[in-house]
Amino acid sequence: MNDYSYLEQEQSIDLSRSFSVLMRNVYTWMALGLLMTALTSLYVVRDENLLYTIATRPSLMWGLFIAELAMVLILSVRIMKMSFPVAGLMFAAYAILNGLTMAFIFAVYTAESIATTFFITAGTFAGMSLLGYTIKRDLSSVGRVLYMLLIGLIIATIVNIFMKSSGLAMILNYLGVIVFVGLTAYDTQKIKNMLMMYSEAGVNDQTNKMALLGSLTLYLDFINLFLYLLRFMGNRR
Repeated sequence: MNDYSYLEQEQSIDLSRSFSVLMRNVYTWMALGLLMTALTSLYVVRDENLLYTIATRPSLMWGLFIAELAMVLILSVRIMKMSFPVAGLMFAAYAILNGLTMAFIFAVYTAESIATTFFITAGTFAGMSLLGYTIKRDLSSVGRVLYMLLIGLIIATIVNIFMKSSGLAMILNYLGVIVFVGLTAYDTQKIKNMLMMYSEAGVNDQTNKMALLGSLTLYLDFINLFLYLLRFMGNRR
């Protein structure tokens, strides 16, 4: 083996290692985000005064929703201009804020149905993420359709707040599950392709921020899939 071939082989090994580390970071940070959300929700639901304060102050609830939306937008648009520690803290803050707003599902649904739905969500997510990681077909066209459906889902959900149609709500729940099951596969493939492209730069602040953005994307897919499934499977107290 000549020096050039040896160097090329070493570069290939380094690239594979960097990619593996970055993909592992995506799922590790996503799991930590979900853990922070769950622990925050459990803390709030066990503190009746805090839960009552949030529930009886619409301005506070709206403030939490707006803060969550702002954080997602800022992370999505500005993450590459932040330092990695700041981006990581924002991701953690978002996960905690989401835990505050999701605390009410623990107050409304039984713990058993929440746990069952969580494990079904985890299994579905793992299967679709594995599919997105291993499938050879380019899912870009599927992703475009899914995002159009997502926009329609959001608009129809807002309209149904005023219509209060149980039939439409049921249709939207089915559509929500389909959309986020599909997006899990599509987003996984997109993250994989992105990290493969940039992993030759190694594991550094820039590539770690890309991985963190991927974590946020998959975190949102998991949370939304869980919430839509819970509407079918959750048993109210």
